[in-house]
Amino acid sequence: MAEVTAKLRYARISPQKCRLVADTVRGQPAGPALSTLKFMPKKGAKLVYKVLWSAIENARENAGLDVDDLKVSRIYVDAAPTYKRFSSKAKGRGTRILKRNSHITVAVSDGKKD
Repeated sequence: MAEVTAKLRYARISPQKCRLVADTVRGQPAGPALSTLKFMPKKGAKLVYKVLWSAIENARENAGLDVDDLKVSRIYVDAAPTYKRFSSKAKGRGTRILKRNSHITVAVSDGKKD
């Protein structure tokens, strides 16, 4: 089973929000997954769409796989390092703001045994 991956590292979206999108296309055929992501009104959908497109093109160009047979075999979103920012509050206090980042990994495969 040939499996080809693509990664987007340090994406500026929280992993929790991006996982909502990733869960909708996990296990789907590549074509319907792309069209699902294209019309989904979330920021994470655009990012996952780009990574999925890249994985499909990697499979076509580098591994010579047929695009029509591909399906999303693995997709996961891991936490990347968090940006720590500072916000001023009342009475001279300050609070920390955490800007969370993600590593998005998409793997596509043709589902055939080698």
